[in-house]
Amino acid sequence: MQYRPLLLSLVIFLLVCGGVASSSLSANNEDSSTQQAKPSPSPTPRTREELPQDSDEVIKVETNLTNIFFTAADKNKRFISDLKAEDIRVFEDGQPQEIFTFQTNIDLPLSLAILIDTSASEERTLPDLKVAGRAFLENLLRNKDEAAIVSFTGETTLEQGFTGNLERLRRAIDRVEFIPPSGYIGGGVVVNGTPPISGTNQSLAGSTAIWDAVWATSEELIGASAEHTRRAIILLTDGDDTSSRLKIDEAIERAQKADALIYAIGIGDRYSFNVNEGALRKIADRTGGRAYFPRHERDLRDAFDQIQRDLREQYLVAYSPSNKARDGSYRKIEIQVINPAFRQTLKLNYRSGYFAKTTTPEPAVRKRGQDR
Repeated sequence: MQYRPLLLSLVIFLLVCGGVASSSLSANNEDSSTQQAKPSPSPTPRTREELPQDSDEVIKVETNLTNIFFTAADKNKRFISDLKAEDIRVFEDGQPQEIFTFQTNIDLPLSLAILIDTSASEERTLPDLKVAGRAFLENLLRNKDEAAIVSFTGETTLEQGFTGNLERLRRAIDRVEFIPPSGYIGGGVVVNGTPPISGTNQSLAGSTAIWDAVWATSEELIGASAEHTRRAIILLTDGDDTSSRLKIDEAIERAQKADALIYAIGIGDRYSFNVNEGALRKIADRTGGRAYFPRHERDLRDAFDQIQRDLREQYLVAYSPSNKARDGSYRKIEIQVINPAFRQTLKLNYRSGYFAKTTTPEPAVRKRGQDR
C-alpha cells in the first residue's frame, strides 16, 4: 500500500508529460503545415513550370556535363526507341568520351519560336503558312510548353513573346501580314520613284533578312527562355536571303550557343520564286534540326508530325568532357552506332557541336517584356 501514492504520482507525471509532448508535436505539425502553406516567392516568369521527374538527375549535374539530345530513325523514318548506352560511342573533337548517363524518351517542356517570313517572296503563300503555324501549335503545345511568334522581312518583329496561352498565339499569327514596300506592284516587282510611306522603313519592307532574324531570335528570345526546356526555332521561309547584315554561319553559331534546334520549312511561291534548299539544310543540320520541303498540304502536315516526334521522343546522352578547358572554343561532336544490329539501318540526328563554357560569364541577355 505504501507504494500506491508513489505509483499514482508516477502515472500522473507520465500523463502530464505525454500531454505536453503531444501538444508540442501538434504545435510543431501546425507550424510545419503553416510553413508549407505559405506561398513561396513568385518564380521568375521564365521558370514557372516544373520539370518532369525523370529529368532531376540531369538538372543536378548539368553544369559539369555536356548534354546531347538525339533521335534515332530507320531507313523508313520510323523512330527507334530501344537503343542502349552500349549501342553507341560518343566523340568530342575525335576523342572518345565516357558516357555519364543515358536516358530514353526525354520529354522536357518546349520553348518554341515560330519565325514567319512575310517578305515579298511569300506574299502568295503567307495565308497557308499562317494556317500551318496555327495547326502546328494547336497539335503540339501542352500545359508546360511555351511558344513565341516572330515575323520578319528586312526587319524582325516580335509579334508575341513566350506564352503558353494558345489564344494569344492564335491572335499573334492572325496579326502577321505582308506589308508591301512603296512602289510594289506584285510578284516581287517594285517600281522605283514612288514616294515612300511615311513612318516606315520602306528600304527594308519586302526584302528578306533570314539570318538576321535567326540571330536576333536566338540572342534575345530563345537565349532568355525558360531554363531546362527543349529550345527550337520553326523557320517558315523560302530560304532566299536578300538583305541580312549577318552571314548564315553567324546565325548558326548564335543558335548553337542558345542550344536551339532549327527546323526549316522551305515553302516558296511556286509561280515566281524557288526555295534555297541548300541554305535551309545547312542551318538545320548544323543545329541538330531538320529541313523539310513540302509540295502539298499533306507534306506539310507530315513535316510537323515528325518535328513533334523529334521534340518529344528523344534520347539524352551526357558526358564530362575530357577537355576541361573553359575557353569558349567550338567542340565537334560525333555519335557512332557500334551495335552491328543497328549500324547499317539507323540514322541519328543531333547537333554537330557546342561552344565550351568560359571562365568569365557572358553579359546577361536583355529580356523583352512578355505577354503571358
